[in-house]
Amino acid sequence: MIKVEGLTKKFNDFTAVDNISFSVGKGEIFAFLGPNGAGKTTTIKILTTLLKPSRGKITINGYNPVEEPNNVRHSFGIVFQDPSLDDRLTAYENMEFHGVIYKISKDVRRSRIEQLLKFVELWERKNDLVDNFSGGMKRRLEIARGLLHHPKILFLDEPTLGLDPQTRSHIWAYIKDLNQKESITVFFTTHYIEEADRIADEVAIIDRGKIIIQGSPKELKEKNGTNSLEDAFIKMTSCDMRHEEVSNADRSRIRRRIFKH
Repeated sequence: MIKVEGLTKKFNDFTAVDNISFSVGKGEIFAFLGPNGAGKTTTIKILTTLLKPSRGKITINGYNPVEEPNNVRHSFGIVFQDPSLDDRLTAYENMEFHGVIYKISKDVRRSRIEQLLKFVELWERKNDLVDNFSGGMKRRLEIARGLLHHPKILFLDEPTLGLDPQTRSHIWAYIKDLNQKESITVFFTTHYIEEADRIADEVAIIDRGKIIIQGSPKELKEKNGTNSLEDAFIKMTSCDMRHEEVSNADRSRIRRRIFKH
């Protein structure tokens, strides 16, 4: 479903992604892990047509993101790291607007909206302004919106960042259930390593723009002689990523580093 060969992205003299290769099969849950500034978000932006690669070959659902961006965009849904809903609209209106953009017929669109809002337990709140939603409710709505056009792949860039443990558990329960029912491929990044340990079929760890290891959580733990994926991660990257939200200062620093070059 996703195939990447020799992907490189340079910003002048700064190499954000350095000759990485990996593949993700249909229906697989794939975790892409790494320290801050390792190249995770840059990679996702390339896969989702927001950035062009400096070199390398990529196919998403059989399409090339550079040559066939529209076909690629119809192949995936995405939940961004930063909120992307319109707080001035209701939950239903946010879904309706997305469906119109993707040119989904009215009957199909409205049936799908009802189905998805019920799936994420927001149907009873469909007419409420998103501005009044909690962080967890907004994340659930973003997931529902990303699935509206029946994508083959769901990209999740730190979808549970800053949420409490109970809400994070509920979010992953929805995603796991969706994966099993519709065989949708899930590609996600997270700073909560135990999520990848528990949820992912396959994990790739990127550090300083390079993939340093890939395998199932069990394989990575066995190779590093650890009991948890987090301990294996720390051992391989020498970076202690405990269960805490990335600070706004860290995010600003990473953005400056990427967009300056």
